[in-house]
Amino acid sequence: MSADQVIKTHAAFNSQHIREQFPILKETVHGRPLVFLDSGASAQKPASVIDSMVHTMRTQYANVHRGLHWMSERATEACEAVRDQVAAFLNAPSRDEIIFTKNSTEAINLVAYSFGALLKPGQAVVISEMEHHANLVPWQLLRDRAGIELRVAPITDDGDLNLTALQALLADGKVALVAITHMSNVLGTVTPAKQIADIAHAAGAQVLFDGSQFAVHRKTDVQDIGADFYVFTGHKLYGPTGIGVLWGRSELLNAMPPFMGGGDMISTVSFERSEWAALPYKFEAGTPAIVEIVGLGAAISWVEAIGMEAITAHEAQLTGYALKRLADVPGLRVIGKPKDRGGVISFVMDDVHPHDMATLLDRNGIAIRAGHHCAEPLIRRLGLTATARASFGVYTTEEDIDALADTLIKIRDFFV
Repeated sequence: MSADQVIKTHAAFNSQHIREQFPILKETVHGRPLVFLDSGASAQKPASVIDSMVHTMRTQYANVHRGLHWMSERATEACEAVRDQVAAFLNAPSRDEIIFTKNSTEAINLVAYSFGALLKPGQAVVISEMEHHANLVPWQLLRDRAGIELRVAPITDDGDLNLTALQALLADGKVALVAITHMSNVLGTVTPAKQIADIAHAAGAQVLFDGSQFAVHRKTDVQDIGADFYVFTGHKLYGPTGIGVLWGRSELLNAMPPFMGGGDMISTVSFERSEWAALPYKFEAGTPAIVEIVGLGAAISWVEAIGMEAITAHEAQLTGYALKRLADVPGLRVIGKPKDRGGVISFVMDDVHPHDMATLLDRNGIAIRAGHHCAEPLIRRLGLTATARASFGVYTTEEDIDALADTLIKIRDFFV
């Protein structure tokens, strides 16, 4: 998108109308208007998502895939319609490749367990230095369980993935999977997914992208980027908690053993043996998150009504504005200078601990996150123990950024 297109799209973006659709933004915190800058942890929910879930529980709730009665059939239709929505949202080749999980973490664990079961000792998995614990710990468990090697691709001092080093890690042909974030939850770094996939495939490896942050901010096309697995979570996409998505290429999913056993993931069962259901149900044991699936569908509909291009343009403009305003805060240093940054900014301030910043900002009604952001190895790589983080959503405004910057200046003055 050109600069002119960004400006034009942003000009058509009605922030006030969008904010009015979020009931929680009318709340006050410590007597101050709520300024919510922690969407990277979990986004707020528009009324349409809340209403869709309440409507389901009030009028057509029943278990799915099991009943022949009217309620069960309506609930099943509603959930399966969301599977179609998700497939279109990701541009997946088939709806049968969409697996509902409870979050990105479970989706990655599913791949680590089931795809990992196909790996042999001596093979390797590559991750990067900027991974969330959800895309690190499951591979450590696989390493310890199956005797595979875990390799870590470095980042540059600016916070970009070192592609030359990544390629070198795959040179011996032992890497079976590259698992990389599509957007860092600490640095906001948007990784070059197509290049990563090309590097992985050239070395005979598959590639998984953790899209927990990226799918919220930009259009996601799993075919265009050449992914083999892709995960994202509903609660960051203005939907409910308890629902996530794994997309995987059907030939890989068909080769993988089930992750969990139970009802709905089988075709036949005897005391001697069981046969698995076809995709996607092979990986969906037990009663799914029925109401949450409906909420995810409502969230996708809401986002698509605004348009991902408009959301991307709004957040690009907002991120640029935030970087300029934070540059005016004495003693404040933004962490990382990635070539492509999404709506996440981590920062530190001389003589002020990030936890103190977060606490004092909260007393002024401003919600940010402070700590290692479930990316402890990355924070250590940066030579830090913690950062403060502001992360933006579709409802974030320049006035929110002004409130953050102005209050940080007051905090700095207080400590100095």
